[in-house]
Amino acid sequence: MSVRAVFILAMLGLPSSLPAQDARAARLDGKLDGETHAVVLRTLDSARTRGLPMEPLVDKALEGATKRAAGPRIQAAVSTLLGRLEAARDALAPNPTPRDITAGADALAYGATREALKAMRAIRPNESVAVPLGVLTQLVASGVPVGRATRVVADLLRRGARDEQLIALNDDVRSYVAAGASPEVALDVRTRGLNAVLPPPGAAGVAGDALNTGALSGPKKP
Repeated sequence: MSVRAVFILAMLGLPSSLPAQDARAARLDGKLDGETHAVVLRTLDSARTRGLPMEPLVDKALEGATKRAAGPRIQAAVSTLLGRLEAARDALAPNPTPRDITAGADALAYGATREALKAMRAIRPNESVAVPLGVLTQLVASGVPVGRATRVVADLLRRGARDEQLIALNDDVRSYVAAGASPEVALDVRTRGLNAVLPPPGAAGVAGDALNTGALSGPKKP
């Protein structure tokens, strides 16, 4: 899935009216067994009361149904995702957007840590971090080690890289990898191109210190 597609899906997590919530639940009708359907609906209600995006949870349940996963497995996957959404919301406080929360949960699933999310927020305290986190996730999905991907994205953010520059970097890395380059070589090549147009690195500050503690990655989650 492309970064742009991830962002479009993330935007579907924007707060909605009760009819929209009912529409989400209706998407599950006939797709799950009775017990799993009830558990997922309770999870959606829990997300709503906590102010968390609901659409990713619906998508996760439907993904399990499409793959004909057993009910308990679908329930566990949805519950785990709820936990990641809440962890991302807390790490990206004080006012993360639904897109930020969804992108943060995706990053956590690919091994990013809460400390990394907090550091991204510290670098961009008043702007959305959905795109940087989405690029981080996609770089890891392309084969770049999570620690390396996190450091590169954070460094580019500190140097003022715009969202469109980060998206272009990710698209180029994916193209190079598809052409046979190793993920890290592809990232090196594309990063050198951005380095030529961005200001030189300055003092890393608190955010840089957080990213240099070594606590960048955790176990990859399903």
